Amino acid sequence: MKKDISVIVSTYNSPEWLEKVLYGYNAQTFRNFEVIIADDGSDERTKKLLEEIKKEVFFPVIHVWHEDRGFQKTVILNKAILQSSTDYILMTDGDCIPREDFVEHHIKHREMGYFLSGGYYKLPMNLSQQITKDDIYSGNCFDISWLKKNGIKLSFKNNKLIASGTKSWLLNFTTPTTPSWNGHNSSGWKSDLLAVNGFDERMQYGGEDREFGERLINNGIKSKQIRYSTVCVHLDHTRSYVKPEMIQKNLKIRKETKETKRTWTEFGIEKRVAELAMQ
Repeated sequence: MKKDISVIVSTYNSPEWLEKVLYGYNAQTFRNFEVIIADDGSDERTKKLLEEIKKEVFFPVIHVWHEDRGFQKTVILNKAILQSSTDYILMTDGDCIPREDFVEHHIKHREMGYFLSGGYYKLPMNLSQQITKDDIYSGNCFDISWLKKNGIKLSFKNNKLIASGTKSWLLNFTTPTTPSWNGHNSSGWKSDLLAVNGFDERMQYGGEDREFGERLINNGIKSKQIRYSTVCVHLDHTRSYVKPEMIQKNLKIRKETKETKRTWTEFGIEKRVAELAMQ
Protein backbone atom coordinates (compact mmCIF):
# COMPACT_ATOMS: atom_id res chain seq x y z
CA MET A 1 0.00 0.00 0.00
CA LYS A 2 1.45 3.36 -1.04
CA LYS A 3 2.13 5.70 1.85
CA ASP A 4 0.51 9.15 2.02
CA ILE A 5 3.35 11.03 3.66
CA SER A 6 7.08 10.69 4.37
CA VAL A 7 8.31 11.85 7.78
CA ILE A 8 11.97 12.86 7.58
CA VAL A 9 13.62 12.91 11.02
CA SER A 10 17.09 14.45 11.24
CA THR A 11 19.51 13.10 13.86
CA TYR A 12 23.12 13.04 14.96
CA ASN A 13 24.46 10.87 17.78
CA SER A 14 21.37 11.20 19.99
CA PRO A 15 19.93 7.67 20.13
CA GLU A 16 18.28 8.17 23.53
CA TRP A 17 16.28 11.16 22.25
CA LEU A 18 15.61 9.52 18.86
CA GLU A 19 14.15 6.46 20.57
CA LYS A 20 11.61 8.63 22.39
CA VAL A 21 10.73 10.42 19.16
CA LEU A 22 10.08 7.14 17.35
CA TYR A 23 7.81 5.96 20.17
CA GLY A 24 5.83 9.15 19.50
CA TYR A 25 5.37 8.16 15.87
CA ASN A 26 4.33 4.68 16.95
CA ALA A 27 1.39 6.27 18.80
CA GLN A 28 0.05 8.29 15.84
CA THR A 29 -3.65 8.28 14.99
CA PHE A 30 -2.85 8.60 11.27
CA ARG A 31 -0.76 5.57 10.38
CA ASN A 32 -0.17 5.53 6.62
CA PHE A 33 3.32 7.03 6.63
CA GLU A 34 6.97 6.09 6.34
CA VAL A 35 9.80 7.41 8.51
CA ILE A 36 13.14 8.33 6.98
CA ILE A 37 16.00 8.90 9.41
CA ALA A 38 18.30 11.58 7.96
CA ASP A 39 21.45 10.66 9.88
CA ASP A 40 24.30 13.17 9.65
CA GLY A 41 27.04 10.67 10.52
CA SER A 42 26.00 9.05 13.81
CA ASP A 43 28.03 6.17 15.21
CA GLU A 44 26.88 2.55 15.57
CA ARG A 45 24.57 3.30 18.50
CA THR A 46 21.95 4.85 16.22
CA LYS A 47 22.14 1.96 13.76
CA LYS A 48 21.65 -0.55 16.58
CA LEU A 49 18.69 1.41 17.97
CA LEU A 50 16.98 1.43 14.59
CA GLU A 51 17.53 -2.30 14.11
CA GLU A 52 15.80 -2.96 17.42
CA ILE A 53 12.99 -0.45 17.16
CA LYS A 54 11.98 -1.68 13.71
CA LYS A 55 10.75 -4.82 15.49
CA GLU A 56 8.31 -2.75 17.57
CA VAL A 57 6.95 0.06 15.40
CA PHE A 58 4.20 -0.31 12.77
CA PHE A 59 5.76 2.00 10.17
CA PRO A 60 8.69 1.36 7.81
CA VAL A 61 11.98 2.97 8.86
CA ILE A 62 14.51 3.95 6.18
CA HIS A 63 17.97 4.84 7.49
CA VAL A 64 19.78 7.36 5.26
CA TRP A 65 23.33 7.84 6.57
CA HIS A 66 26.62 9.35 5.49
CA GLU A 67 30.02 9.66 7.14
CA ASP A 68 30.59 12.26 9.82
CA ARG A 69 32.27 15.23 8.15
CA GLY A 70 31.04 17.94 10.46
CA PHE A 71 27.62 19.58 10.39
CA GLN A 72 26.09 18.59 7.04
CA LYS A 73 22.39 18.53 7.85
CA THR A 74 21.46 20.14 4.54
CA VAL A 75 23.29 17.40 2.64
CA ILE A 76 21.65 14.51 4.49
CA LEU A 77 18.21 16.13 4.18
CA ASN A 78 18.60 16.34 0.41
CA LYS A 79 19.59 12.67 0.34
CA ALA A 80 16.55 11.82 2.48
CA ILE A 81 14.18 13.74 0.17
CA LEU A 82 15.40 11.59 -2.72
CA GLN A 83 14.73 8.43 -0.71
CA SER A 84 11.12 9.39 0.04
CA SER A 85 8.44 7.41 -1.78
CA THR A 86 5.49 9.81 -1.35
CA ASP A 87 4.22 13.08 -2.80
CA TYR A 88 4.19 14.89 0.56
CA ILE A 89 7.02 15.37 3.06
CA LEU A 90 7.00 16.30 6.74
CA MET A 91 10.34 17.34 8.25
CA THR A 92 11.19 17.27 11.92
CA ASP A 93 14.13 16.62 14.24
CA GLY A 94 15.22 13.67 16.33
CA ASP A 95 14.66 15.66 19.53
CA CYS A 96 10.97 16.47 18.93
CA ILE A 97 8.40 13.98 20.25
CA PRO A 98 5.13 14.26 18.30
CA ARG A 99 1.72 14.19 19.96
CA GLU A 100 -0.56 11.42 18.71
CA ASP A 101 -2.35 13.73 16.22
CA PHE A 102 0.83 15.32 14.83
CA VAL A 103 0.89 13.60 11.44
CA GLU A 104 -2.90 13.70 11.22
CA HIS A 105 -2.90 17.50 11.40
CA HIS A 106 -0.21 17.83 8.76
CA ILE A 107 -2.36 15.68 6.49
CA LYS A 108 -5.52 17.59 7.42
CA HIS A 109 -4.05 21.05 6.73
CA ARG A 110 -1.96 20.32 3.64
CA GLU A 111 -2.98 22.24 0.53
CA MET A 112 -1.59 22.64 -2.97
CA GLY A 113 0.43 25.84 -3.31
CA TYR A 114 1.30 25.97 0.41
CA PHE A 115 3.79 24.65 2.92
CA LEU A 116 2.87 24.22 6.58
CA SER A 117 4.79 25.91 9.38
CA GLY A 118 4.63 24.44 12.89
CA GLY A 119 6.50 25.04 16.13
CA TYR A 120 7.44 23.16 19.29
CA TYR A 121 7.06 23.24 23.06
CA LYS A 122 10.50 23.28 24.66
CA LEU A 123 11.18 21.18 27.76
CA PRO A 124 14.01 21.59 30.29
CA MET A 125 16.71 18.94 30.54
CA ASN A 126 15.38 17.27 33.70
CA LEU A 127 11.98 16.64 32.10
CA SER A 128 13.58 15.60 28.81
CA GLN A 129 15.48 12.90 30.65
CA GLN A 130 12.52 11.90 32.83
CA ILE A 131 10.07 11.12 30.00
CA THR A 132 9.56 7.39 29.49
CA LYS A 133 7.99 5.28 26.78
CA ASP A 134 4.87 4.98 28.94
CA ASP A 135 4.70 8.77 29.30
CA ILE A 136 4.74 9.05 25.52
CA TYR A 137 2.20 6.31 24.85
CA SER A 138 -0.14 7.61 27.58
CA GLY A 139 0.23 11.21 26.43
CA ASN A 140 1.54 12.41 29.81
CA CYS A 141 4.38 14.42 28.23
CA PHE A 142 1.78 16.53 26.36
CA ASP A 143 -0.55 16.92 29.36
CA ILE A 144 -0.14 20.35 30.91
CA SER A 145 -1.29 19.11 34.33
CA TRP A 146 1.40 16.41 34.34
CA LEU A 147 4.00 18.88 33.15
CA LYS A 148 3.06 21.38 35.88
CA LYS A 149 3.43 18.67 38.50
CA ASN A 150 6.93 18.20 37.17
CA GLY A 151 7.98 21.82 37.30
CA ILE A 152 6.59 23.56 34.19
CA LYS A 153 5.51 27.13 35.01
CA LEU A 154 2.36 28.98 33.94
CA SER A 155 3.00 30.59 30.54
CA PHE A 156 1.19 31.71 27.39
CA LYS A 157 3.22 29.16 25.45
CA ASN A 158 1.25 26.44 27.28
CA ASN A 159 -1.51 27.18 24.74
CA LYS A 160 0.56 25.17 22.25
CA LEU A 161 -0.43 22.10 24.28
CA ILE A 162 -3.95 22.91 25.40
CA ALA A 163 -5.47 24.84 22.45
CA SER A 164 -7.76 22.92 20.11
CA GLY A 165 -10.55 23.49 17.63
CA THR A 166 -11.58 27.12 17.20
CA LYS A 167 -9.04 28.35 19.76
CA SER A 168 -6.07 26.77 17.95
CA TRP A 169 -7.36 28.17 14.64
CA LEU A 170 -7.66 31.65 16.17
CA LEU A 171 -4.17 31.48 17.69
CA ASN A 172 -2.72 30.30 14.38
CA PHE A 173 -4.43 33.21 12.65
CA THR A 174 -3.46 35.93 15.13
CA THR A 175 0.07 34.95 16.18
CA PRO A 176 2.66 37.57 15.16
CA THR A 177 5.16 34.81 14.40
CA THR A 178 5.90 34.61 10.67
CA PRO A 179 5.05 31.17 9.22
CA SER A 180 8.52 30.12 8.02
CA TRP A 181 9.95 26.72 7.14
CA ASN A 182 11.03 25.36 10.53
CA GLY A 183 13.15 22.22 10.37
CA HIS A 184 11.57 20.78 13.50
CA ASN A 185 7.96 20.95 12.27
CA SER A 186 7.15 21.80 8.65
CA SER A 187 5.74 20.00 5.64
CA GLY A 188 5.27 20.51 1.93
CA TRP A 189 4.75 18.88 -1.43
CA LYS A 190 7.77 16.99 -2.72
CA SER A 191 7.39 18.58 -6.15
CA ASP A 192 7.68 22.04 -4.55
CA LEU A 193 10.80 21.01 -2.61
CA LEU A 194 12.42 19.70 -5.78
CA ALA A 195 11.40 22.80 -7.76
CA VAL A 196 13.79 24.94 -5.66
CA ASN A 197 16.51 22.24 -5.71
CA GLY A 198 16.17 21.34 -2.03
CA PHE A 199 18.47 22.71 0.65
CA ASP A 200 21.53 24.82 -0.11
CA GLU A 201 24.38 22.47 0.85
CA ARG A 202 26.79 25.32 1.48
CA MET A 203 24.80 26.12 4.60
CA GLN A 204 25.45 24.65 8.02
CA TYR A 205 23.79 25.51 11.34
CA GLY A 206 21.76 28.70 11.58
CA GLY A 207 18.80 29.55 9.37
CA GLU A 208 19.40 26.88 6.74
CA ASP A 209 15.76 25.82 7.02
CA ARG A 210 14.53 29.43 6.84
CA GLU A 211 16.52 30.06 3.64
CA PHE A 212 14.94 26.97 2.11
CA GLY A 213 11.48 28.30 2.98
CA GLU A 214 12.33 31.73 1.59
CA ARG A 215 13.16 30.17 -1.79
CA LEU A 216 9.85 28.30 -1.69
CA ILE A 217 8.04 31.60 -1.12
CA ASN A 218 10.07 33.30 -3.86
CA ASN A 219 8.90 30.49 -6.13
CA GLY A 220 5.24 31.26 -5.46
CA ILE A 221 4.52 28.85 -2.59
CA LYS A 222 2.61 30.38 0.31
CA SER A 223 3.15 29.52 3.98
CA LYS A 224 0.39 28.46 6.36
CA GLN A 225 0.67 28.80 10.15
CA ILE A 226 -0.18 25.67 12.18
CA ARG A 227 1.99 26.15 15.28
CA TYR A 228 -1.03 25.73 17.61
CA SER A 229 -2.37 22.69 15.76
CA THR A 230 0.66 20.42 15.33
CA VAL A 231 2.13 19.70 18.74
CA CYS A 232 5.57 18.30 19.49
CA VAL A 233 7.70 18.64 22.61
CA HIS A 234 11.35 19.54 22.15
CA LEU A 235 13.89 17.67 24.27
CA ASP A 236 16.75 19.76 25.61
CA HIS A 237 20.35 19.32 24.43
CA THR A 238 23.62 21.15 23.98
CA ARG A 239 24.72 22.59 20.62
CA SER A 240 28.49 22.12 20.72
CA TYR A 241 28.58 21.98 16.91
CA VAL A 242 27.56 25.64 16.54
CA LYS A 243 30.35 27.97 15.41
CA PRO A 244 30.15 31.74 14.77
CA GLU A 245 31.54 31.36 11.26
CA MET A 246 28.66 29.02 10.38
CA ILE A 247 26.14 31.66 11.43
CA GLN A 248 27.87 34.41 9.46
CA LYS A 249 28.15 32.34 6.29
CA ASN A 250 24.48 31.40 6.48
CA LEU A 251 23.41 34.99 7.08
CA LYS A 252 25.26 36.05 3.93
CA ILE A 253 23.55 33.36 1.82
CA ARG A 254 20.12 34.25 3.24
CA LYS A 255 20.73 37.93 2.48
CA GLU A 256 21.55 37.05 -1.15
CA THR A 257 18.39 34.93 -1.40
CA LYS A 258 16.23 37.78 -0.10
CA GLU A 259 17.84 40.53 -2.18
CA THR A 260 17.81 38.61 -5.47
CA LYS A 261 14.50 36.81 -4.84
CA ARG A 262 16.35 33.60 -5.62
CA THR A 263 14.23 30.47 -6.14
CA TRP A 264 16.97 27.97 -7.04
CA THR A 265 20.29 27.00 -5.50
CA GLU A 266 23.13 25.65 -7.59
CA PHE A 267 24.31 23.83 -4.47
CA GLY A 268 21.29 21.62 -3.90
CA ILE A 269 19.62 18.34 -4.63
CA GLU A 270 20.31 18.12 -8.37
CA LYS A 271 23.83 16.81 -7.88
CA ARG A 272 22.49 14.12 -5.56
CA VAL A 273 20.30 12.91 -8.41
CA ALA A 274 23.40 12.64 -10.58
CA GLU A 275 25.17 10.66 -7.86
CA LEU A 276 22.31 8.18 -7.63
CA ALA A 277 22.29 7.75 -11.40
CA MET A 278 25.98 6.80 -11.31
CA GLN A 279 25.50 4.15 -8.61
